[in-house]
Amino acid sequence: MTIKIGTRGSKLALWQADYVRTLIVNKFPKIKVETIKIKTTGDKILGKALFQINDKGLFTKELENELLSGKIDIAVHSLKDLPTELPDGLKIGAVTKREIPNDVLIAKNKNHTIDNFPSGAKIATSSLRRRAQLLIKRNDFQLEDIRGNVNTRIEKLFDSELDGLILAYAGVFRLGMAHQISQIIPIDDIIPAVGQAAIAIESREEKQFEEILSAINDAETEFCVSAERDFLKLMGGGCSKPITAHCFINDEMTEIIGIVSTADGKKYLKESIRQPKTKAKNIGNELANKFNKLGSKELLKLI
Repeated sequence: MTIKIGTRGSKLALWQADYVRTLIVNKFPKIKVETIKIKTTGDKILGKALFQINDKGLFTKELENELLSGKIDIAVHSLKDLPTELPDGLKIGAVTKREIPNDVLIAKNKNHTIDNFPSGAKIATSSLRRRAQLLIKRNDFQLEDIRGNVNTRIEKLFDSELDGLILAYAGVFRLGMAHQISQIIPIDDIIPAVGQAAIAIESREEKQFEEILSAINDAETEFCVSAERDFLKLMGGGCSKPITAHCFINDEMTEIIGIVSTADGKKYLKESIRQPKTKAKNIGNELANKFNKLGSKELLKLI
């Protein structure tokens, strides 16, 4: 049997596809895996910040079209790129074990952190989620948009007047560039994107590859990212709104922390729920309900 994996063509996307290929081959040595590169809308539009494009399928739509047509068998995504509502006929067949989920600071001066930057420091990010939370932490920052792959953004930082750049730890680490990190930012300072650091394997709603995908699925990661996606879906979030949640399990306790903010960070709600894992099946929905009771719908009208 040969499985055709669809992926974007960036270095990080190809790393992720190769990681999934390795997981499959290690479990099923007789299966052959072929990688097919597909260019997405997000790869073509580089002149705008992500939140300005407002396209829910920015990095996934073309892969999903190829999946539905049968030209590929599975699609590998950064889970944070995958909209909460999938096209009819498709599902998340598996998620891989999550890497460290935090965002990181890459600074020209390696000694700098989010806390000790001089006033007015220029920080780059194209994420509305990161921008809002940075401004909540430090409203003196000058925030600049930046696009491109991980390595491209780091090159732009050191060839500019910027002081720092915010990226996801997982991408920097997977590309062997962890030595560039100045600070792993605490989750309480910047809550990661929903699904950040997990890899999603999207498949058709059929049983052909169910056994294979089940064998490489990480149940704990699946539980946590499902809670995060439940929260985001109920809150009506996406990359065009500064809304996110992060769920994690510590021993037998499950915790989810979320935030809804205006883009300038001047008004926000930040709440969490902590429950025994055995009672946490709907923890993402419960957090969304908590936000709604605290007036999140009125806050969202300001975004």
